[in-house]
Amino acid sequence: MPPKQQRGEATVELLLTSALRVYAEAGQQGFTVSAVTAASKVSLGSLYHHFGSFDGLAAALYIRCMEQLFDEMIVALQRSRTARTGVRALVQAYLRFTEEHRDAALFLHASAYSGYLAARAEQIKAAKAAKLAVIGAWMQPRMERGEILPVPGPLVEVLVMGPVAEAARRWLSDTYELDLGEVARILPESIWRSLRPERSESCGATGTGGGCG
Repeated sequence: MPPKQQRGEATVELLLTSALRVYAEAGQQGFTVSAVTAASKVSLGSLYHHFGSFDGLAAALYIRCMEQLFDEMIVALQRSRTARTGVRALVQAYLRFTEEHRDAALFLHASAYSGYLAARAEQIKAAKAAKLAVIGAWMQPRMERGEILPVPGPLVEVLVMGPVAEAARRWLSDTYELDLGEVARILPESIWRSLRPERSESCGATGTGGGCG
């Protein structure tokens, strides 16, 4: 790799790392271009060169954190043998990421109504779609075999991600008292039940037996 390209990649990494640290320490109000350039010691011109704008930097940070979350979920999913263990693994990986990478998880959840998401909506949508496609490719044949309830992809995202994202948001907030360990004990099986085909009801609470995921 040419030295100039190496320096450019190092600057991008420094800006993204510094931006996340600034957000974690100063919150939404303190998340400003001047704070990030001061923390990173990178010039404003260099920031604009690499990201186009401060919104571009924030959107790139959001995509980076989102991809880290999905990558951990996908690894856990692809290690799973059955439909049940796969769905549970998705939920457990999301919760584990939230606990182990609190700053990134907080940035993801707090960004929901931020202007930089709207400004880079298509870019963010494409990055997320690529990750969801991998999850969909794992689930689709299991749906066809009757191991997972056959529902549209967007509904799978709602059923799996919706409850766990809300639990993570509440745990990250100062407003609620929520035990993440208790969530990890209860939520994975509860979410699996929402995707379990009706015929699995006869398999018992353990979900074992012929054809049970």
